[in-house]
Amino acid sequence: MFLFSFFVASIFLILYTSRNFLYWIKRNVKHELPLPVFGTHFKNLFGIKALTQITTDLYNKYPEEKVVGYFRGSTPELIIRDLDIVRNILNIDFIHFYPRAMGRNVEMEPLLRNLFHVDGDKWKLLRQHMTPAFTTAKLKAMFPLIINCAEKLHTVGEDIAKNGGEFDARELMARFTTDFIGACGFGIEMNTLNNDHSAFRELGRKVLNVPLRDAVLVAVWDLFPEVRKYICVSNNDVEKEMYNIVVEIFEQRKYKPSGRNDFIDLLLELIDKGKIVGESIEHVTNGAPQPVELELQTMDLVAQVFIFFAAGFETSSSATSMTLHQLALNPEIQLEVQTEIDEVLTKYDNKLCYDAISEMTQLDMALKEAMRLFPSLGFLQRECARKYTIPQLGITIDPGVKVIIPIQAIHTDEKNFKDAKQFRPDRFSSEAVKKLNNYGYLPFGKGPRACIGARLGQMQSLAGLAAVLKKFSVEPSTKTRVELKINPWSNIVQIVDGGIPLKLKLRKM
Repeated sequence: MFLFSFFVASIFLILYTSRNFLYWIKRNVKHELPLPVFGTHFKNLFGIKALTQITTDLYNKYPEEKVVGYFRGSTPELIIRDLDIVRNILNIDFIHFYPRAMGRNVEMEPLLRNLFHVDGDKWKLLRQHMTPAFTTAKLKAMFPLIINCAEKLHTVGEDIAKNGGEFDARELMARFTTDFIGACGFGIEMNTLNNDHSAFRELGRKVLNVPLRDAVLVAVWDLFPEVRKYICVSNNDVEKEMYNIVVEIFEQRKYKPSGRNDFIDLLLELIDKGKIVGESIEHVTNGAPQPVELELQTMDLVAQVFIFFAAGFETSSSATSMTLHQLALNPEIQLEVQTEIDEVLTKYDNKLCYDAISEMTQLDMALKEAMRLFPSLGFLQRECARKYTIPQLGITIDPGVKVIIPIQAIHTDEKNFKDAKQFRPDRFSSEAVKKLNNYGYLPFGKGPRACIGARLGQMQSLAGLAAVLKKFSVEPSTKTRVELKINPWSNIVQIVDGGIPLKLKLRKM
């Protein structure tokens, strides 16, 4: 009886999890053969390859196709290879693809009630009212806090150079980024650069390190969409720590802006405005969006600080450490960057400032090229919100189908960038940029859901790099690897296994 029940249950499971496997066949979309239960998601599910690596492999396997099918369990997804279709999804036809497709339950996981994870009207109203926080004027007002953090790198760098110069660029720039987020996000002097075991550095590690329990829950969540609303993957320790920190700062400031011009002040200004009112993206009557309103709760604000910390921490430390890695491997380009830094700083009394950083075009090009070769987010996800026909193909996809924009693959495609695997910052000169396809370079995404803090992240990264390269040079160490190994469990952001070991040397001025 047991064997019969097991047999019947197995047959049911196979049939149930295979129910959508004709989806891409009916639409004449090429894809790999899906397996019951797993779909084509097997390698990612068992930590063999990160999703960025899988989408890049599929992108390269079907060079003549505009799209490639994929199955995350039984859920059909579509990998986009054609840049015109990418443009439509991210911008022109955004109304059909406004959901981020993260799918998590933001009520059960309150830290995810942030701008990155929420969808629909809540996203639209938050985005509308948070965008003014990242204007040029706000960025300039915040910049002295950034410079203060950047200049601490000198002292730390000198200690590294005196002790043989061996260092992990990824760890150093993560500590710098944590200090920056502390100053600009929380209004706190974290001093993480001088203390590798600071509370905030440990918090950063907790945010990024996925416990086995959570990895298993995410796997179940991926394979069985029906149970997603019941699964909570959030780290309760991180949630409590973040809530306590933010609320304590709010109380210290009496829920009023303090004049520091940091992210907390910007959120407190948002509270002062009361209810947020705007037009719906979800509900449209006779072509006219209905009015909607949103009243922010304390946890909503904590969630915005969380994503400022989590997203800013990982993306900026990744971009800056990858730039140092490439400059160490390309000393002639590093010298050009340093020469320009020296020349620019002579005009500003040898001090870093907003205007000085803005003039460092060689450094800016090097950073952009590093982000091309290794974008922090290796892919973008969107979910079809309304039935949509892809005009280039005549293929109709249904609400709930996810689309994947494989950034890493697009950035390293020879069709988009000649000698794509080479580090060539001159691709981003003012003249060369005019010839690039606007959707062939997507480190911060494009369209209405592009990264809201892109300019802040770039300026903070440039300030950190300028501070390092002003006084030091980077070289390969005996442990340096040309090809970096990617952690196969890193799916939202790309994480390098084993760090980025380099050597730091004091420059002869």
